[in-house]
Amino acid sequence: QVQLVESGGGLVQAGGSLRLSCTASGSIFSSNVMGWYRQAPGKQRELVALASSDGITTYVDSVKGRFTISRDNAKNTVFLDMNSLKPDDTAVYYCNYRASVAHRAYWGQGTQVTVSS
Repeated sequence: QVQLVESGGGLVQAGGSLRLSCTASGSIFSSNVMGWYRQAPGKQRELVALASSDGITTYVDSVKGRFTISRDNAKNTVFLDMNSLKPDDTAVYYCNYRASVAHRAYWGQGTQVTVSS
């Protein structure tokens, strides 16, 4: 089992910045992928950014150049630095952990990000 604890959401004006953090604990594999998804009201959950333990990152097109994902592998923690936030970024952001495609994915409880115009 893996537990994920998120922090860092909140309310910010358009153009502002927030930093999300997520720490994993439990049965952690040294090789894994952690990242962030988001779900806005009435919409499906979508991938925001992923980072592998060996440094490979991927982003959804809508956040490229504005969001940066990073990791502290020693602390099993993933961060999401969100800059130039837009009202369309408003959503519940969920942390995700997966050791490999052969293993199940784990989810955090979600943290609300609200961007006002």
